[in-house]
Amino acid sequence: MSNPSPQFWAGPLRYWRWAARERPAYFWSCVIAGTGPLMLATVPPSMKALGYERTTRIPMTYPIPSGPRKTLTGYDD
Repeated sequence: MSNPSPQFWAGPLRYWRWAARERPAYFWSCVIAGTGPLMLATVPPSMKALGYERTTRIPMTYPIPSGPRKTLTGYDD
């Protein structure tokens, strides 16, 4: 009879070793997903420390000119 798979809460390190051998796709996808919050907290401060500056935002509207509009001439049909 084969050994049962270890339970996570009984021994997390033993379970991680088992999962890395038996189910590597699930294991590494969880590892990569777990680094997301860590990177969210560490990457922006480190980029700022290295001198990276964010670019200015692209305007989403056309600026409305102040004052009256000029009347066009020379385009008569």
